[in-house]
Amino acid sequence: MKILRGVAASPGIAHGPAFQFRQPSVHVKPVTVEDSAAEWRRFEAALHLAKQQLAEIYGSGRGELADIFRAHALMLEDPELLEAVRSTIQERSLNAEAALSKAAEAYVQALESLGDEYLRARAVDVRDVTNRLLRILVGATENSAAGLKAPSIILAGDLTPSDTLHLERSLVLGFCTAEGGATSHVAILARGMGRPALVGVGSDVLAVPSGTPVVLDGNEGVLLVDPDPDVVTAYLSRQAEAAASLSEARQHSHELTYTRDGHRVEILANIGSEEEAQAALQAGAEGVGLLRTEFLYMRSQGLPGEEEQYRAYRSIVGVFGQRPVILRTLDIGGDKPLAYLDLPQEANPFLGQRGIRLCLKRPDLIRPQLRAALRAAHGGNLKLMFPMVASVAEVRAARGLVEACRAELQAEGHSLASRLEIGVMVETPAAGLMADKLAAEVDFFSIGTNDLSQYTMAADRTNAEVASLTAGPQPAVLRLIASVVAAAHQRAKRVGLCGELASDLATIPVLVGLGLDELSMSGAVIPLAKHVIRTLTLDQVQDLARRALEATSADEVLRLVAERVPAVREFLSRA
Repeated sequence: MKILRGVAASPGIAHGPAFQFRQPSVHVKPVTVEDSAAEWRRFEAALHLAKQQLAEIYGSGRGELADIFRAHALMLEDPELLEAVRSTIQERSLNAEAALSKAAEAYVQALESLGDEYLRARAVDVRDVTNRLLRILVGATENSAAGLKAPSIILAGDLTPSDTLHLERSLVLGFCTAEGGATSHVAILARGMGRPALVGVGSDVLAVPSGTPVVLDGNEGVLLVDPDPDVVTAYLSRQAEAAASLSEARQHSHELTYTRDGHRVEILANIGSEEEAQAALQAGAEGVGLLRTEFLYMRSQGLPGEEEQYRAYRSIVGVFGQRPVILRTLDIGGDKPLAYLDLPQEANPFLGQRGIRLCLKRPDLIRPQLRAALRAAHGGNLKLMFPMVASVAEVRAARGLVEACRAELQAEGHSLASRLEIGVMVETPAAGLMADKLAAEVDFFSIGTNDLSQYTMAADRTNAEVASLTAGPQPAVLRLIASVVAAAHQRAKRVGLCGELASDLATIPVLVGLGLDELSMSGAVIPLAKHVIRTLTLDQVQDLARRALEATSADEVLRLVAERVPAVREFLSRA
């Protein structure tokens, strides 16, 4: 038996034969063409067909994947990419395939050199769109999943969104890839399908022959190759127990969440579309703790207007009625570029003009969104939240924009909510350290632990060499969370947490003990998270939290959870 380790990207256990998914490569040979104009027309015809294909895909798609393919369609409109292809064809008399490969590879290298997790995922998208065009140009029709005939665990170097379309979902038991991170497309797909996934395993996974028996543990982050029979038996037993635990948790998922001694904790969902809103409500979400509004901007060919945004936000508010919906204002910038925005490149985009910084510099980007949100809040429970806050001055300026938009709408005769709660995301150490001052300016806080962890630990969470510094409940981050909660509660303000840490079932007891009022997570985790909280008592987890703040590592914190909260340890051993 061989054990391969990687990043656990979607929980669960799967057992079955391996299936090596290998995308057939498209061979591109540079050829000099005699008629450059005709060659450009051939490229334009391929471009048109690719757009038609993508429109059919996202027109029948749903959720995250539909938004991904909408973004792919936008890439086919990218003026820089198209101009690079056109100039290469016309100035060098090169065939369309070679011109496209050359332009796309330069684009991919530029994205990957920036080192940001979002941009690395976008680089995969560029390759995916390029391959689609190349296959059209050369007339390739191979289906790399044609050999998938029985339920299997999919092994691959990486999987693009287009790759996944070839997979028959009923035959997919789980995913394991050599590359990728916890936010890669395969991770998103796996969580949406409820399948376990392991990513970033390394090239050894590509040497496992198809048909080899494997066990995929998406909880512990391991792939067992050709496991012994007794190991398989043990995992199958755990798999059955997990199914029973999930079934039990789902029976009570629509009930409000209290600890055993009556302490209330709200469980909300992180969503990015109306489809996800419906799914989250069905999973038991008590509201939305993070509405990512970028989905509107990524699927449009230009800035979405006020009316388009109003309809989208209003539909989501309608799904949840009087339950809270916290809308995060536009979070784009140097690390999340849009093809139709002329934003300058930055040497370190993750620390550059993004989130609230960009919106204050370019109020034209956010004013339509604020107006739409103010209108959508009427009759519902919509709240606004600004990302990437680092100073009190930013909050005051942002509130000023909100009030200016309110005054405009009132003058125009629109119906508005009498009051709109405004909060900020605590993603920077500066916001955490200034929480006592910020609490006087806002109605609530939401802690984004993904960014807060990497900024606090000075470690890129997508860099495998330092990823352990940001993984799990790092004591330094827990101390910042504790200080934010204390500052907010001193002024009777609520504090939520919407980062990935909220989806970590083993960390939830510590977060409850730190005094967080609400936790927001992916919909699939909600039933299990509610079940975990119902096994706790407030005294128990407050004592746990005090000890966790004195710990020296994330591993020590998790050991404390296992020792101090046996009911959770027992549940997690089955889940």
